[in-house]
Amino acid sequence: MTSFFQNVVSKPQFGPFVLLICEVAGFSACSPAFLSPGNVSNLLAFTPELGMMALAMTLLMVSGEFDLSVGSLFGFAPIVMWTLYNAHITPLEIGFLVALAVAVLIGFINGWMVTRLKIPSFLVTLGMLLVVRGTALYLTSGFPQRTWTADSPLTRLMVGEFTIGQFSIHASVLWWLLCGAVLGYVLTHSRAGNWIQAAGGNPDAARARGVRVPFTKILLFMLTAVIAAYAGITSSIRVSAANPNSGTQYELEIIAMVVIGGTALTGGRGTIIGTVIGVLLLRIMQNGIVLIGIPGLAYNIFIGAIILAMMALHSWLERRHRTGV
Repeated sequence: MTSFFQNVVSKPQFGPFVLLICEVAGFSACSPAFLSPGNVSNLLAFTPELGMMALAMTLLMVSGEFDLSVGSLFGFAPIVMWTLYNAHITPLEIGFLVALAVAVLIGFINGWMVTRLKIPSFLVTLGMLLVVRGTALYLTSGFPQRTWTADSPLTRLMVGEFTIGQFSIHASVLWWLLCGAVLGYVLTHSRAGNWIQAAGGNPDAARARGVRVPFTKILLFMLTAVIAAYAGITSSIRVSAANPNSGTQYELEIIAMVVIGGTALTGGRGTIIGTVIGVLLLRIMQNGIVLIGIPGLAYNIFIGAIILAMMALHSWLERRHRTGV
């Protein structure tokens, strides 16, 4: 039992999980409305979009890279789709595919510059963030695109709403869970997952064993970009607006979610379940502090405090693991 307990406690997601339980208990005690069907439904409505982006970012960070352009892609992809649709250039479904194709291209450019030109991913994706955000603002003159006139099977499939008892659930929740299950399987039970972890843990050793490190990282950049675009389109349908400024600073929040969940910034280690916990931790924090009367502007203070606490915990657990205590 002692060995089992030590093994559980040493998991990087154990600390965030305990904090999540304490957070739910604390907000429930402070505000009776926290667990009400209306609030839970609201929480589940805006969680999946950043949640999907965080899942893709997990795989990319496990490979030793990260992408700062996901927030700008979140805002840019809906602009592409709705501009094509509102201008009667393409049907909505074709505009959706064009937006995803543009995201794939952007992800490929990011990956190619990182792996072939050997430019750090921080610099490449920071530059791409500015290019993509600037393009979105230029195309729209800074004004949101209308979306509420569209009604198609695609919009209902992506964010269709249904009820379970008193809870209102969007289809995006199911897509998030499906995405988590698929990427979790890929990371932990497939050859691709071994390649991803090897590419981030020790790239030279991985290459010596035949792992196609550049190819793996380029695919992950493309995956991260296309999921960011999909999440942005989902959000635009849900809120009936495509704003070129949507997703501002999302990249930092997403990286925080992934890191809090136990993924190493240096690569080689991370779990999907840990990221899901990190996503819930920050989304519940944002929702809960407003319910108990704390100004929403204080949200970043709590994010910073949680990151520092989790990093200290992860560092302590890592030292204990290395010393065999």
